[in-house]
Amino acid sequence: MKRDEFLVKSIGFVRSPHTVPAETPIQPVFAKEIKGQIILENDYCEGLLDLEGFSHIYVLYMFHKAKETRLTVCPFLEDTPHGVFATRAPVRPNKIGFSIVKLISVKGNVLNIEDVDMLDGTPVIDIKPYVGRFDRRDNVRSGWQDKITDDTAALRGQREFKKNKDAEK
Repeated sequence: MKRDEFLVKSIGFVRSPHTVPAETPIQPVFAKEIKGQIILENDYCEGLLDLEGFSHIYVLYMFHKAKETRLTVCPFLEDTPHGVFATRAPVRPNKIGFSIVKLISVKGNVLNIEDVDMLDGTPVIDIKPYVGRFDRRDNVRSGWQDKITDDTAALRGQREFKKNKDAEK
């Protein structure tokens, strides 16, 4: 059976304070209150109708700085190799990432967001509303991540971003 190929077009891009991958928090939970924007192409503005009523959105994007692909990877929170599909590492075959961010406002083609863990210039490929009724789950298992302590996650999840921000003070 032949694998399908798909053409995915960017609908906009991210503006954020993150410019160095190694200094970027690995998930929105480690990027609390970090502000950014999604600048949507004007052709897609009509699709923003009623989005402002949601507190959070999923942002699907391309890991545009990730060049290599690996099927096993040592994730940021641990030094043990795992299959790439058991991680959220950017070295995936299709380089697709996602983040749940807080939606602050929508003004024209600009979405003001918080908890930004994406690099400046990241191409956005889709936006979806977070709906607690459908998206929240109980009795969740998180595989190997269940073994990671909250302290370890907080320390390693922020990577160099927190250290650099502390140095600026």
